[in-house]
Amino acid sequence: MTTEAAVAQSPTRIAPIVTPDSQFFWEAADRGEFVGQKCGACGRYAFPPRPMCPHCHSLERKVVSLSGKGSVQSWTMPRHPPAFGFAEPPIVAVVRLEEGVNFVSNLVGVRLQDIRIGMAVEVMFEPTIGNHQVPVFKPAGR
Repeated sequence: MTTEAAVAQSPTRIAPIVTPDSQFFWEAADRGEFVGQKCGACGRYAFPPRPMCPHCHSLERKVVSLSGKGSVQSWTMPRHPPAFGFAEPPIVAVVRLEEGVNFVSNLVGVRLQDIRIGMAVEVMFEPTIGNHQVPVFKPAGR
């Protein structure tokens, strides 16, 4: 592979911003694992990661594996200003995970006009600058 080809295939998506509360999530994503947070007191899921349960205010947090499956609730394609790190405007979607929490991410492998509310999707990971990965969603079964 030529140097030009290697540069052309290098990821352009910026790496995630890691906070102390979200570090477990991004470390798992780098391993290709989709995890979340569940309250150790009331048992409800929460996203984004936070130090306190938004439902019962407990500080007991558990890191749990998530199914990676969900359905599209809403979507948009922001065009202006151009999204940094993307060759084309990305599709941004709200995905309702099987665990009952909403997750904002990108839809890939689908045309904008083919997206429908309730469309089944599943997680996959895309590389970022700096050898990290971020979860994105593709139509289920593809």
